[in-house]
Amino acid sequence: MADIVGLLLPFFGLILIGYVAARITKQPVEALGWLNTFIIYAALPALLFKLVSQTPIEQLTRIDFIATDIAATYSVFLLLFLIGRFLRRNSLADSTIQAFSGAYGNIGYMGPGLALLALGERAAVPVALIVCFENALHFIVAPALMALEGGDKRSPWRLAGDIARKVLLHPFILSTALGFVVAAFSLHQPAAFQQFVNYLAQASAPCALFAMGVTLALRPLKRIPVEIGYIVPAKLILHPLVVYIVLQAVGGFDPIWIEAAVLLAALPTATSVFVIAQQYDVWQERSSATIIITTACSVATVSLVLYLIKSGALPAQLFP
Repeated sequence: MADIVGLLLPFFGLILIGYVAARITKQPVEALGWLNTFIIYAALPALLFKLVSQTPIEQLTRIDFIATDIAATYSVFLLLFLIGRFLRRNSLADSTIQAFSGAYGNIGYMGPGLALLALGERAAVPVALIVCFENALHFIVAPALMALEGGDKRSPWRLAGDIARKVLLHPFILSTALGFVVAAFSLHQPAAFQQFVNYLAQASAPCALFAMGVTLALRPLKRIPVEIGYIVPAKLILHPLVVYIVLQAVGGFDPIWIEAAVLLAALPTATSVFVIAQQYDVWQERSSATIIITTACSVATVSLVLYLIKSGALPAQLFP
């Protein structure tokens, strides 16, 4: 258990430092803009490029793995969407944000650093694939569903073009694609360039976690939505459980890949969910509350998942 605490302390400690710093300094939310720009456009892309470019190409083409992981994630998304739409009688837009709250984890900011520290370099490939492909799909699904609701006023052609442009030109996607090219052709990287990429990559986790703490502090918890009662357990318990069962049922994956996928699925709701809610002016306060509550609760649940993984209590083979 001491090892688990040692793994988690730097991560949640950095979030706490960011939270406290924001409370003390009382900087406006706009002050976070350039740090987020550095994280999204420089540090995290450098980390993804590094992970992918140093991996044998045959490991990067495991479409079966990413398809299975996405299917598991979107089964949770669909369940929450249907609950919101037909049981809670919410609008399509509200139901979409609720579904993202329970299925879109903080895989970009928290995932790579935590998974590599906990599981080692062998977890690099599944982490990079999940971060890249899940984010790309989220960028497609969110505006598409909002367009069906009527919250997106763009024409179908313009909407499709904007979605394609956002996906193809996103720094995560571009850096991962460039890493694929380097890995596929075994391109030589000059030592100076590798050192530069390493500097940026090393800054990704500290900066991202600090920024996350600041973001949580700048979004006070004004009210707790009723939906929290099922969204929080869906995100922190059901999501990793479904990912584990589905990957085990399909079979043929390295145990470390399954562990990496489960760990990323156990992460709290991504701050990007609030960005989507804000963009379409739906479920804003409640998505912010969901992020705060899942992040606080994840201290316990992520600790449990790491304990199960590190202690060997998580069966490497669930089905004979």
